[in-house]
Amino acid sequence: MARKVLIAGESWTSFTTHVKGVDTFNTSVYEEGVAWLREAVEKAGFDVVYMPNHHAQDNLPFTAEEYGEYAAMILSDIGSNTLLLPGVTFSKSLRRPNRCMAIRDYVRKGDALVMIGGYMSFSGIDGKARYGATAVADVLPVSCLSVDDRREHHEGISPKVIKVHPLVEGIDGEWPCCLLGYNKTEAKPEWDVVVEIDGDPLISAGDFGQGRSAVVTSDCSPHWAPPEFVNWKHYNTLWKNMLNYVVR
Repeated sequence: MARKVLIAGESWTSFTTHVKGVDTFNTSVYEEGVAWLREAVEKAGFDVVYMPNHHAQDNLPFTAEEYGEYAAMILSDIGSNTLLLPGVTFSKSLRRPNRCMAIRDYVRKGDALVMIGGYMSFSGIDGKARYGATAVADVLPVSCLSVDDRREHHEGISPKVIKVHPLVEGIDGEWPCCLLGYNKTEAKPEWDVVVEIDGDPLISAGDFGQGRSAVVTSDCSPHWAPPEFVNWKHYNTLWKNMLNYVVR
């Protein structure tokens, strides 16, 4: 039986106001950016359970034991408030277990966490993702900034492999010069930085308790990861390597 990976995040709803002279009207659209990542994880031999942002607030597991049915959890562009403010707490002041603590304990006991960059990852836009103030910070192989951590590079910026490591096994040649941004983080001395971008960690990993965690501080889908990256011949290899490394 294939092992299960829980992917949370990678969805958004946009609400637009159109102004045409004295007239206005509104449109809305729901979108997901999970397709490329989901396909890569499935090709690596895992079953995917996907939970978009608007479902995660109330439906993500609350305890380490519940997370234990998954070989790994991937947080991608989902802010910590979605984890820390379940509906019944926000609207009715009812207590629930702290999900960030549960994820920390889940990894410590022998499982795996991967965080992928985005506007609601690490510290995020305007510092709103704020993972550095949560128990998830203990698990991450990098330290989050206390401010807006986005680094926008509309000119395109190239990753650089700096360490021989299982995470980059089988990835030969130059990486595509096309990432358009990332979350700036700081390396933790006891963890491995494998790939850098503009001198900052792009891919980092290591052990936490009996488990492992890894990060990719740029995106798995547009806009930071444009077509040149998601269609890169080693895109699937990267995620296969990552899951094979963090899942014991």
